[in-house]
Amino acid sequence: MRILLTGSTGQVGWELQRTLMTLGEIIPVGREISSSGLRIDLSQPDTIRHVIREVMPELIVNAAAYTAVDKAETEPELAMAINGTALGVIAEEAKLLGAGVIHYSTDYVFNGNQATPYTEQDEPDPQNIYGKTKLAGEKAIQAVGVPHFILRTSWVYGLRGKNFLLTMLKLAQEREELRVVDDQVGAPTWSRMIAESTAQILSQGTRDVSDFLSNNSGIYNLTASGQTSWYGFAKAIFEYDSNPSQQKLKKLVAIPSQEYPTPAKRPAYSSLDTQKISSTFGLAFPSWQINLELVLGS
Repeated sequence: MRILLTGSTGQVGWELQRTLMTLGEIIPVGREISSSGLRIDLSQPDTIRHVIREVMPELIVNAAAYTAVDKAETEPELAMAINGTALGVIAEEAKLLGAGVIHYSTDYVFNGNQATPYTEQDEPDPQNIYGKTKLAGEKAIQAVGVPHFILRTSWVYGLRGKNFLLTMLKLAQEREELRVVDDQVGAPTWSRMIAESTAQILSQGTRDVSDFLSNNSGIYNLTASGQTSWYGFAKAIFEYDSNPSQQKLKKLVAIPSQEYPTPAKRPAYSSLDTQKISSTFGLAFPSWQINLELVLGS
């Protein structure tokens, strides 16, 4: 199976390069020229079409995205081009080839007003530009009718790129006090768990991936189990940190969102229900605490 992987140097894309190796030939592409000799710019539809027609994959795994949530408020056109419009182009080209598409979306497509985990049937209502562009991408794929999995995840972190985990570890070495929001709740999810789960799902349909995707097409929630606040996540990071001697931090303070205003509004509650993906593909997801311990122990 020829697999075109976009966003191959990102948090999830980097992990996917390893986990998808057993399923076929991986052609990684990103904004810079990769080992494949190709580059792709999701803000430029012509480069998307060129790369897909050059590679002629059986499966396109899109791990690329515009993820600067606050910056998107001042760059809505660019965010929409990458997160929304590009997905329509990818889906159209995949359909022409008879290929399938796997795409990663976000908990930020919801408004955060619920008090119980969101299911795939709950109506999206994004409250910021980033969430709106990600929802546009989902709808673009669905409109084309290409075989697809849209995997919604949340609070993605790992040991590379830019994420909350790395930010907290860095700030703890610089400051004696940190103030972290305690009234936004979700599920921190390790990038490696996302990649490994993707591979586990695909391994069930390697004989005919297009048929497998066709029979199971849809949106699936994919996150670690359990939930916490950003403050709870930060507290656990410092508790599990294997190098506490490097920390300058003495005090961690829980604060409400209004004390830490951001350009983009975040949902107060965005936990996702993973029963559908678990029952469909027989997956079980570890708690966010177990994954965090593995990350910080590595």
